[in-house]
Amino acid sequence: GFYLCCWDCHLKMKTLSGWRQRDNPCKAIPLDFVFVIDSSRSIRTNDYEKVKTFIINLLQFLKIGHDATRVGLLQYGSVVQPEFSLSTYTTKSEVEQAVRNMEHLATGTMTGLAIQYTMETAFTEEHGARPMNLHIPRIAMIVTDGRPQDTVEEIAAQARQAGIQIFAIGVGRVDMNTLRAIGSEPHSEHVHLVANFSQIETLISVFQSKLCSDMCEVVDHQCQHICVSSPASYRCKCREGYILNPDGKTSEPECSEGVMDLVFVIDGSKSLGPNNFELVKQFVNSIVDSLDISKTGTHVGLLQYSSKVRTEFTLGQYSTAQHIKSAVNRMRYMGRGSMTGSALRHMFESSFSTKEGGRFNIPRVSIVFTDGRSQDDVSEWATKAKNSGITIYALGVGKAIEQELREIASEPDEKHLYYAEDFEKMAEITKKLKSRICAGNPIISQGISNSLTCLLAAMSRRLETLENQLVHK
Repeated sequence: GFYLCCWDCHLKMKTLSGWRQRDNPCKAIPLDFVFVIDSSRSIRTNDYEKVKTFIINLLQFLKIGHDATRVGLLQYGSVVQPEFSLSTYTTKSEVEQAVRNMEHLATGTMTGLAIQYTMETAFTEEHGARPMNLHIPRIAMIVTDGRPQDTVEEIAAQARQAGIQIFAIGVGRVDMNTLRAIGSEPHSEHVHLVANFSQIETLISVFQSKLCSDMCEVVDHQCQHICVSSPASYRCKCREGYILNPDGKTSEPECSEGVMDLVFVIDGSKSLGPNNFELVKQFVNSIVDSLDISKTGTHVGLLQYSSKVRTEFTLGQYSTAQHIKSAVNRMRYMGRGSMTGSALRHMFESSFSTKEGGRFNIPRVSIVFTDGRSQDDVSEWATKAKNSGITIYALGVGKAIEQELREIASEPDEKHLYYAEDFEKMAEITKKLKSRICAGNPIISQGISNSLTCLLAAMSRRLETLENQLVHK
């Protein structure tokens, strides 16, 4: 339990409420924040009330709401008692009232059990935590006397490994080694000892600076791309299409290992529609983000076809991802017929030629995106292209004919052909792509296996993003 000195008679609620009244220039970022409160029998009744007062005053630095900070709270003694989850309340006043209504358990001190519940239940999406891919910091604040009746070191390490940032607060005569075993690194930022609650103002001000500071503005973070703040900490993040290097600061393209000449063949026919054409452009650009585009790296070209075939840009035209993406954004939707065969002929005869920037001894890959039946024959030119060593992936949506897709795609077609009934069912393509990647088999010769496996992984992620955009519209 807590070992507390007497409450400083001068530090009454009137003084504490001053924390709320002051002009607070807090730059609070959204958090998923769970209080884990020791409610053991050694805490006297009036000291338990002071714990509740401390929580309420700390809440003043949090902007609470469904799309802002979500707050949950559990207390523990011999068992864990959840008071409210991250999804229970959406206003500060509701949270404050729930804290005031808490009742003292006055039993044992099973801190390890409480940490386990925090990790396995409190921070699940079912209980209101937001998905990990949204990168909302997950914060657990554990207030304890540091003398648990169970082990904490292993379960606390698992919780931190799961992405939970833990602040460990000890009050009274605590075991600092236990607090350090619980709290995140660096301990100077995450482990705090308060001799008694007459020092609460000092503790509140410490957490004000943590909760309200943008760490990326006050430290030399050295992140190559993006710095993401969390209380008393930060992490580096990459732009889409890049992965973080082991140094935790620099980034490299997802497909930096593979070099290829890649030509997109994009259906611009009337049946696609201008809105879906914009989605296809987004898809192309997000694939480009995943590639190591440079003079010596991957080169990208693109054809759009309708009744005619138009070269939007050749393999040799651009050597940076930004220039390619700008060219994709400038593309104008043709919106007429669907001459897929003519497009395949142009891709085979011209797109990989040295005149247009094709290189010797570099893997040649084409991604053909279509949404309907071709008005001309596709098999002749697809076969010639494949026989010349070009690997073709066929992505079909909507009224695309499976037999045509099989004629276009490289063999085996189950690894090179992807189809969805419409743009809102791109999950089917994503699922196939994922199962293809997870199978882990070489796609074709070892020389380009890495390049294409990485390309497929990128395509899978982009298709999933496209599908999510459509679902949430």
